[in-house]
Amino acid sequence: MSYRSGLRLPFGLAFPDLYQREGLVRIDAIFLDRLNAIDPALHDRLLNARMAPHALTPKQHSELIIEVGPHVDDFVGELFGIETELQELQERHNELAPIFAVKRKFVQRKAITGVSVEQATAIDGFAVGRELETFLQEPLTEMSFAKHVSRWLESESEHKEPLRLAAAYAAWATLSPQGKAKHRKGVLFKAPHKLDPLRLVPVESIKSANLDYFQFNPDHWRHREGFQLTDPGTDLTGALDQAHYCIKCHNQGKDSCSTGLKEKGGAFKATVFGVPLAGCPLEEKISEMNVLKQQGIPIGALAIVTIDNPMAAGTGHRICNDCMKSCIFQKQDPVDIPQVETRTLKDVLELPWGFEIYSLLTRWNPLNLARPLPKPATGYKVLVVGLGPAGFTLAHHLMNDGHTVMAVDGLKIEPLPKDISGVDPHGRRVPFKPLRDITEIYERLDERVMAGFGGVAEYGITVRWNKNFLKILRLLLERRGEFSMYGGVRFGGTLTIDTAFEMGFDHIALCAGAGRPTVIPMKNGLVSGVRQASDFLMALQLTGAAKFESLANLQVRMPIVVIGGGLTAIDTATESLAYYVVQVEKFLKRYELLAADRGE
Repeated sequence: MSYRSGLRLPFGLAFPDLYQREGLVRIDAIFLDRLNAIDPALHDRLLNARMAPHALTPKQHSELIIEVGPHVDDFVGELFGIETELQELQERHNELAPIFAVKRKFVQRKAITGVSVEQATAIDGFAVGRELETFLQEPLTEMSFAKHVSRWLESESEHKEPLRLAAAYAAWATLSPQGKAKHRKGVLFKAPHKLDPLRLVPVESIKSANLDYFQFNPDHWRHREGFQLTDPGTDLTGALDQAHYCIKCHNQGKDSCSTGLKEKGGAFKATVFGVPLAGCPLEEKISEMNVLKQQGIPIGALAIVTIDNPMAAGTGHRICNDCMKSCIFQKQDPVDIPQVETRTLKDVLELPWGFEIYSLLTRWNPLNLARPLPKPATGYKVLVVGLGPAGFTLAHHLMNDGHTVMAVDGLKIEPLPKDISGVDPHGRRVPFKPLRDITEIYERLDERVMAGFGGVAEYGITVRWNKNFLKILRLLLERRGEFSMYGGVRFGGTLTIDTAFEMGFDHIALCAGAGRPTVIPMKNGLVSGVRQASDFLMALQLTGAAKFESLANLQVRMPIVVIGGGLTAIDTATESLAYYVVQVEKFLKRYELLAADRGE
């Protein structure tokens, strides 16, 4: 089989080796040899840990993968020939280090200590800033502030006056309304807020027409137009700010974000609403990820993520936050772990061959002590029913355990180009090319065709999350020779339990999820003008109603009353507001086209 490829791998490897177990075994052997040449003691510790991974204490396990992480960065950079680009990314991490050091040592521990909001507001921050610039001898930015303050702190007695001005400016910028407004987009002058679990959302009470209602302060409003991605997530600076904020409590065995916040007796603590604080359901090594991210080891940080969460493209920002709820910071803002995780993934994806690097780490991961490589073929064939988050995650782990997987889903699954997926429209395996630039496969969310893969992540979630990640998840599976999938298959109808076993399957895994909207048994619940919220969202997503070329019959009228306050209700409120405008514009455009062609 020949592969069209602009990718040239060293060590006598070829692109197909990245997707075949024999090639992965070779890659692992090369990595171990190079590690042995650099650090024989670490190499021996890694091999011993692989032979008995459960013999390590949690702290020993954490220390080992953190030590091996930088070697993974170096090796993968060499493997894909991206040493220069990887070094540039690492340097961007390191260039930002002064901001976080000064934030911790100077802004939080000195400048704002003992200063009230009233005192900070009384400072003329703009005048102080102009005076401070005479010492900086350059425009005042967060980076210039951090670099100069860091240097001045090395000899405080010689820089008393600039440090006095810097402290006054930092107090004003961190605590006063004007200062917060000026530095709203930065991280240096942001301090954690105390949490009130009964007032998590800062709203204002407004009275109108004898009714009390709540709204955000206009400073928090964000303009929403159409159905393009509404939240791109944080940048590298924001992610590193959170990684530095994390106190890395795996060292004390207190990494509750991963393992849950527990009472002395071992039971999970609960929120004031009675929700157990069980931490990450995958027990992802979050604190360890933050260590390597903070150190500027981007691929090593992602390798730590993929130990327990290889399908990380389907988690993180805008998807899950159980980790945040269980963060050791219970009385102030928790570490925004989902943002760090998603930025860690994006930073690698945005490298040349970034998708291939992420894809490789889901199959070969030297930091995964229990299963660094896919196991040899077992001969077992498993039918996975449903290709939502449960289905595609299970399919991945089954293949890494050596099984062959066929997956079916009730939704129609649209084919991808065969040179990307490795599967032609008839389901036959064909050569596929490596992806150098991840944006080659990205689409605008307001123009994207629903592809059917992803279950609830496809039809249930809105454009607050980047659905291009579904294509990434799909390619992680579809490119593997042990995997096949078929859409438009209703289990229990098109395919039954009996016919599945007659076809030779050894096991059936039911990952069907909800499969249909929840219908609430309420009187007149289906009369004209009333719609179940989940049904509205599914109709909006699956029919492509927001697209101009769509003829979907989905009509809404204002005013709209949404009953409920959960995530589905919030999504319904935001999406109906956005859709109403699109619906009116579609009507007007069609009227204008028809009038021009047929006359009014």
